[in-house]
Amino acid sequence: MKNEGGIFGLRPVIEAIEAGKTIDKIFVQKGLQGEIFAELRKLITLHEIPVSYVPVEKLNRFTGKNHQGVYAFISPIEFDSIENILPQIYEQGKTPFILILDRVSDVRNFGAIARTAECVGVDAIIIPAKGSASVNGDAIKTSTGALYNIPVCKEGNLVNAVRFLQASGISVFSASEKTNDYLYDADFSVPTAIVMGSEEDGVSDSILKISDKMIKLPMTGQTASLNVSVACGAILYEAVRQRVNANLFE
Repeated sequence: MKNEGGIFGLRPVIEAIEAGKTIDKIFVQKGLQGEIFAELRKLITLHEIPVSYVPVEKLNRFTGKNHQGVYAFISPIEFDSIENILPQIYEQGKTPFILILDRVSDVRNFGAIARTAECVGVDAIIIPAKGSASVNGDAIKTSTGALYNIPVCKEGNLVNAVRFLQASGISVFSASEKTNDYLYDADFSVPTAIVMGSEEDGVSDSILKISDKMIKLPMTGQTASLNVSVACGAILYEAVRQRVNANLFE
């Protein structure tokens, strides 16, 4: 099976990186050696491109052609940096509304979240360079194209990104079951960033420690948790409710 948006072969992948293509992720055959691969590995490190070392069988599923042990996915969108996006948001006279996805790795959840985020006026989505869902065709399809209309910022260090937001006047609210405070106790009418974690592990402890406030959804049923996309939607719409009341919602 050949995946859309992918290139393979050592030289083609090197040339794509050097041409400035946005590489979402590179899969490399375990044990791959050689001078050309050493050249590729330097570029991967230099550009901080996510890479996974996998058995050759996985690469064979991507393409039946001679992949030379390397397959790269080209992202259908261009990523940005929150340091570039945030000043633009302030210059437009907006009260920033940012969503941070910490290790949300399921592509369809990511796409569904992006769809809701774009609908409610989130100004930008921040994801980690490593450990996040691939922004591929499936993500675009699940988002119904919303990912073309909202900036996605891929950051090498989410803790540093959170500290930058806080230094820029933004309050950071992390969704976590490790608190007694409900989302209704938070003031989302201020410049806001909401952090959602993976369904398996939640928000990273390193981010929880520096968050301005932890919040949770009320849960009274026997089921332990919600799907992260559903939980995110509930929190985003509480933020929208508050922003409508504060005349911030356009």
